[in-house]
Amino acid sequence: MRTRTASWVGRFAVVAVAAGALSFCAPAAHDPSATITLADRSVPLDPAFDSGDGSLPDGRPLTPFDVQNPAIGRLDPALLSAIQGAAVAAGNDGITMTITSGWRSPAFQQQLLDEAVQTYGSLAAARQYVQTPAASRHVVGEAVDVGGVGADQWLIANGARFGLCQIYANEMWHFELAADAAGNCPALLPNASG
Repeated sequence: MRTRTASWVGRFAVVAVAAGALSFCAPAAHDPSATITLADRSVPLDPAFDSGDGSLPDGRPLTPFDVQNPAIGRLDPALLSAIQGAAVAAGNDGITMTITSGWRSPAFQQQLLDEAVQTYGSLAAARQYVQTPAASRHVVGEAVDVGGVGADQWLIANGARFGLCQIYANEMWHFELAADAAGNCPALLPNASG
């Protein structure tokens, strides 16, 4: 009886936290002058969130419910809802899902690309792992990188039911909201350069 009650109370707490996180990130009015321009469109920025660059404090991962951090709070609302639902379901299976990267400012994305050029020796090699700010789905909050032991494997196996798909064959941790209406994910791209 005590185990059943504790389990029920724990599930209620997860649902309550999820509901609170979702209500915290209610959309605010957008400033039309605050936009990010991608190769294919412009996306408004929500001024309600801190103007941080999306880097994680001390490199520590976040949970999908840490919406006060711009890396999570500036995610596309549909992606945020999907990753939160997946995290709760993964938790029910004993997997703790964290976010190692979410939304990124264009400047932070450029910094990551510059660092990758230094690491891999050329822009072409770096582009296999890091997109330009104009092409990165992180910059518009449409991509997350997951962490936690087994979280990537769990999401590869179960993510499509939440609309979440691995996009790049060489990045098991990178997911986007890409499943079609039937719950099928697109074929993997070999890497971030396509």
